[in-house]
Amino acid sequence: MKHLVAPSILAADFAILGQEIEMVNDSMADWFHVDIMDGIFVPNISFGFPVLEAVARHAKKPLDVHLMITDPDRFIKRFSEAGAANITVHYESCTHLNRTLNAIKDLGCKAGVAINPHTPVQLLNDVLGDVDLVLLMSVNPGFGNQKFIRHTYEKIRQLKALIADCNENVYIEIDGGVSNSNAAALIDAGANVLVAGNTIFSSQNPLQTIQELKNISPEIIQG
Repeated sequence: MKHLVAPSILAADFAILGQEIEMVNDSMADWFHVDIMDGIFVPNISFGFPVLEAVARHAKKPLDVHLMITDPDRFIKRFSEAGAANITVHYESCTHLNRTLNAIKDLGCKAGVAINPHTPVQLLNDVLGDVDLVLLMSVNPGFGNQKFIRHTYEKIRQLKALIADCNENVYIEIDGGVSNSNAAALIDAGANVLVAGNTIFSSQNPLQTIQELKNISPEIIQG
């Protein structure tokens, strides 16, 4: 499958959020990535339902909602009603992960599970048949503009091997430190969704940066 690009609006300029949304609408991006942080599961607070609903009113592409919160079951229905197309919860925050994933699917959303950089991918083996996407954090969650953790490449390869026999349609999504310089290597390892925040929204030409990320190919790093 052709890889997808999901600009993370956490890195957008919220003083001109409407313009930033329109830029993504007009770009080659596939999803809007929306990070929801509660200040407990991660040491930062982002935004809640009013902002998500505002984005949903103007976005012309699916909202990929990443819940970095404790006890996400309390709010799954609300996030679906607010416009989420994909809802991803963290393995580390779910006591009954299979039930949570099925609840997301029952709402008509794609169900995703995320893991932190030092959580082994093998712990997902029992739920891979129930998910639409797996999000690998390639930085420690909570803040943007962090240094990419290189062990992510090996985790992608491990995850790719795990899903080969049970659910080949699972998206492998990478979030944190994604840039034009490592995108080809991520795709080559097996990733097929690239979340990019500062790389896009700090660019002098965000539309061109998104186009470059979308058109990049693993062949670039070969030879």
